[in-house]
Amino acid sequence: MQGEPVTYWPRATPEAERGAVRGITVVGEEVLHRPCREVAETAFGTPELAALVDDMAATNHAAEGAGLAANQVGVDLRLFVWDITDEWGVRHVGHIANPVLDDVPAEDRRLVEEPEGCLSVPGPYRVVPRLDRAVVRGRDQDGRPLVIEGRGYFARCLQHETDHLRGHLYLDRLARKERKSALQEMRDSRDQVFARRAAAARRLGK
Repeated sequence: MQGEPVTYWPRATPEAERGAVRGITVVGEEVLHRPCREVAETAFGTPELAALVDDMAATNHAAEGAGLAANQVGVDLRLFVWDITDEWGVRHVGHIANPVLDDVPAEDRRLVEEPEGCLSVPGPYRVVPRLDRAVVRGRDQDGRPLVIEGRGYFARCLQHETDHLRGHLYLDRLARKERKSALQEMRDSRDQVFARRAAAARRLGK
Protein backbone atom coordinates (compact mmCIF):
# COMPACT_ATOMS: atom_id res chain seq x y z
CA MET A 1 0.00 0.00 0.00
CA GLN A 2 1.50 3.29 -1.10
CA GLY A 3 0.45 6.82 -0.28
CA GLU A 4 -2.47 8.11 -2.33
CA PRO A 5 -2.03 11.40 -4.26
CA VAL A 6 -4.66 14.11 -3.80
CA THR A 7 -5.12 17.50 -5.44
CA TYR A 8 -5.65 19.35 -2.13
CA TRP A 9 -4.95 18.77 1.56
CA PRO A 10 -5.53 21.37 4.28
CA ARG A 11 -2.53 22.99 5.97
CA ALA A 12 -3.76 21.64 9.31
CA THR A 13 -4.57 18.01 8.55
CA PRO A 14 -7.72 16.36 9.97
CA GLU A 15 -5.48 14.50 12.42
CA ALA A 16 -3.88 17.74 13.59
CA GLU A 17 -7.30 19.36 13.97
CA ARG A 18 -8.55 16.50 16.13
CA GLY A 19 -5.41 16.09 18.21
CA ALA A 20 -4.10 17.77 21.34
CA VAL A 21 -0.62 19.29 21.55
CA ARG A 22 1.67 17.34 23.87
CA GLY A 23 4.98 18.35 25.39
CA ILE A 24 8.03 17.45 23.33
CA THR A 25 10.83 15.55 25.05
CA VAL A 26 14.34 17.01 24.95
CA VAL A 27 17.75 15.38 24.53
CA GLY A 28 18.80 13.90 27.86
CA GLU A 29 15.37 12.45 28.68
CA GLU A 30 15.69 8.69 29.03
CA VAL A 31 12.85 7.76 26.65
CA LEU A 32 14.78 9.32 23.75
CA HIS A 33 17.89 7.23 24.31
CA ARG A 34 16.66 3.64 24.21
CA PRO A 35 14.93 1.54 21.53
CA CYS A 36 11.14 1.80 21.47
CA ARG A 37 8.71 -1.10 21.83
CA GLU A 38 6.79 -2.53 18.87
CA VAL A 39 3.17 -1.48 18.54
CA ALA A 40 1.32 -4.62 19.66
CA GLU A 41 -1.13 -6.44 17.40
CA THR A 42 -3.92 -5.70 19.86
CA ALA A 43 -3.27 -1.93 19.60
CA PHE A 44 -4.07 -1.62 15.90
CA GLY A 45 -7.52 -0.23 15.16
CA THR A 46 -8.03 1.04 18.71
CA PRO A 47 -9.20 4.54 19.68
CA GLU A 48 -6.10 4.89 21.85
CA LEU A 49 -3.69 4.43 18.94
CA ALA A 50 -5.76 6.71 16.70
CA ALA A 51 -5.73 9.41 19.40
CA LEU A 52 -1.95 9.12 19.74
CA VAL A 53 -1.51 9.61 15.97
CA ASP A 54 -3.81 12.65 16.12
CA ASP A 55 -1.92 14.13 19.07
CA MET A 56 1.42 13.59 17.37
CA ALA A 57 0.15 15.27 14.20
CA ALA A 58 -1.13 18.23 16.22
CA THR A 59 2.14 18.50 18.15
CA ASN A 60 4.22 18.34 14.97
CA HIS A 61 2.01 20.98 13.32
CA ALA A 62 2.21 23.39 16.27
CA ALA A 63 6.00 22.98 16.42
CA GLU A 64 6.33 23.45 12.64
CA GLY A 65 8.12 20.13 12.41
CA ALA A 66 8.74 17.85 9.43
CA GLY A 67 8.23 14.68 11.46
CA LEU A 68 7.76 13.46 15.01
CA ALA A 69 8.40 10.09 16.67
CA ALA A 70 6.31 8.74 19.55
CA ASN A 71 9.18 8.91 22.03
CA GLN A 72 9.37 12.65 21.29
CA VAL A 73 6.05 12.95 23.12
CA GLY A 74 7.19 10.54 25.82
CA VAL A 75 5.55 7.40 24.42
CA ASP A 76 7.71 4.30 24.12
CA LEU A 77 6.32 2.96 20.82
CA ARG A 78 7.67 2.41 17.30
CA LEU A 79 5.50 5.02 15.59
CA PHE A 80 6.13 8.27 13.78
CA VAL A 81 4.24 10.90 11.78
CA TRP A 82 5.37 13.29 9.06
CA ASP A 83 4.14 16.40 7.25
CA ILE A 84 6.86 17.59 4.93
CA THR A 85 7.23 19.34 1.59
CA ASP A 86 10.21 18.08 -0.39
CA GLU A 87 12.54 20.04 -2.65
CA TRP A 88 10.30 19.31 -5.65
CA GLY A 89 7.32 20.97 -3.97
CA VAL A 90 5.52 17.70 -3.17
CA ARG A 91 3.88 17.54 0.26
CA HIS A 92 4.01 14.19 2.08
CA VAL A 93 1.69 13.54 5.04
CA GLY A 94 1.25 10.33 6.98
CA HIS A 95 2.18 8.00 9.81
CA ILE A 96 3.72 4.55 10.13
CA ALA A 97 3.95 2.00 12.94
CA ASN A 98 6.71 -0.56 13.41
CA PRO A 99 8.77 0.84 10.51
CA VAL A 100 11.72 -1.02 9.00
CA LEU A 101 14.07 0.67 6.53
CA ASP A 102 15.02 -1.36 3.47
CA ASP A 103 18.71 -1.91 2.82
CA VAL A 104 19.85 0.15 -0.16
CA PRO A 105 22.12 -1.74 -2.60
CA ALA A 106 25.68 -0.45 -2.64
CA GLU A 107 25.39 0.65 -6.27
CA ASP A 108 22.37 2.83 -5.40
CA ARG A 109 23.79 4.42 -2.26
CA ARG A 110 24.37 8.15 -2.55
CA LEU A 111 25.11 10.19 0.56
CA VAL A 112 23.97 13.79 0.69
CA GLU A 113 25.26 16.19 3.32
CA GLU A 114 22.60 18.70 4.37
CA PRO A 115 21.71 20.62 7.55
CA GLU A 116 19.42 18.72 9.89
CA GLY A 117 17.54 19.77 13.00
CA CYS A 118 15.30 18.06 15.53
CA LEU A 119 12.32 19.12 17.64
CA SER A 120 13.97 17.37 20.60
CA VAL A 121 17.14 19.43 20.08
CA PRO A 122 15.46 22.86 19.96
CA GLY A 123 17.44 25.41 17.98
CA PRO A 124 20.59 24.08 16.30
CA TYR A 125 21.02 22.60 12.84
CA ARG A 126 24.08 20.62 11.82
CA VAL A 127 25.21 18.96 8.58
CA VAL A 128 24.45 15.22 8.65
CA PRO A 129 25.15 12.74 5.80
CA ARG A 130 22.06 10.74 4.80
CA LEU A 131 21.15 8.53 1.87
CA ASP A 132 19.15 10.40 -0.77
CA ARG A 133 16.65 7.53 -1.08
CA ALA A 134 14.78 5.58 1.60
CA VAL A 135 12.09 2.92 1.60
CA VAL A 136 10.33 2.15 4.86
CA ARG A 137 7.86 -0.67 5.49
CA GLY A 138 5.37 -0.89 8.32
CA ARG A 139 1.67 -0.58 9.10
CA ASP A 140 -0.89 2.16 9.51
CA GLN A 141 -2.91 2.72 12.67
CA ASP A 142 -5.50 0.15 11.52
CA GLY A 143 -2.85 -2.49 10.85
CA ARG A 144 -2.81 -2.22 7.06
CA PRO A 145 0.62 -2.68 5.41
CA LEU A 146 2.46 0.41 4.22
CA VAL A 147 5.44 0.86 1.91
CA ILE A 148 6.67 4.45 1.81
CA GLU A 149 9.45 5.66 -0.51
CA GLY A 150 11.16 9.01 -0.11
CA ARG A 151 13.85 10.89 -1.96
CA GLY A 152 15.85 13.93 -0.97
CA TYR A 153 14.48 15.77 2.06
CA PHE A 154 11.67 13.24 2.57
CA ALA A 155 14.17 10.37 2.56
CA ARG A 156 16.16 12.27 5.22
CA CYS A 157 12.98 12.61 7.31
CA LEU A 158 12.20 8.88 7.10
CA GLN A 159 15.74 7.99 8.20
CA HIS A 160 15.78 10.62 10.96
CA GLU A 161 12.50 9.41 12.48
CA THR A 162 13.47 5.74 12.23
CA ASP A 163 16.67 6.63 14.08
CA HIS A 164 14.54 8.08 16.90
CA LEU A 165 12.78 4.75 17.35
CA ARG A 166 16.17 3.09 17.78
CA GLY A 167 17.02 5.53 20.55
CA HIS A 168 19.29 7.69 18.39
CA LEU A 169 19.29 11.43 17.65
CA TYR A 170 21.09 13.26 14.87
CA LEU A 171 23.54 14.44 17.53
CA ASP A 172 24.80 10.86 17.75
CA ARG A 173 26.01 11.12 14.15
CA LEU A 174 28.18 14.17 14.88
CA ALA A 175 31.81 14.41 15.86
CA ARG A 176 32.32 15.13 19.55
CA LYS A 177 33.18 18.81 19.01
CA GLU A 178 30.16 19.39 16.77
CA ARG A 179 27.85 17.68 19.25
CA LYS A 180 29.16 19.85 22.08
CA SER A 181 28.64 23.06 20.11
CA ALA A 182 25.11 21.99 19.12
CA LEU A 183 24.19 21.31 22.75
CA GLN A 184 25.51 24.72 23.78
CA GLU A 185 23.51 26.39 21.02
CA MET A 186 20.43 24.47 22.20
CA ARG A 187 20.88 25.70 25.77
CA ASP A 188 21.12 29.28 24.50
CA SER A 189 18.02 29.09 22.28
CA ARG A 190 15.64 26.58 23.89
CA ASP A 191 13.58 29.07 25.93
CA GLN A 192 12.90 31.15 22.83
CA VAL A 193 11.97 28.04 20.85
CA PHE A 194 9.64 26.80 23.60
CA ALA A 195 7.93 30.22 23.78
CA ARG A 196 7.39 30.21 20.02
CA ARG A 197 5.87 26.72 20.12
CA ALA A 198 3.55 27.66 22.99
CA ALA A 199 2.38 30.74 21.11
CA ALA A 200 1.70 28.65 18.00
CA ALA A 201 -0.33 26.14 20.04
CA ARG A 202 -2.43 28.98 21.48
CA ARG A 203 -3.10 30.36 18.00
CA LEU A 204 -4.29 26.92 16.96
CA GLY A 205 -6.54 26.71 20.01
CA LYS A 206 -4.61 23.76 21.39
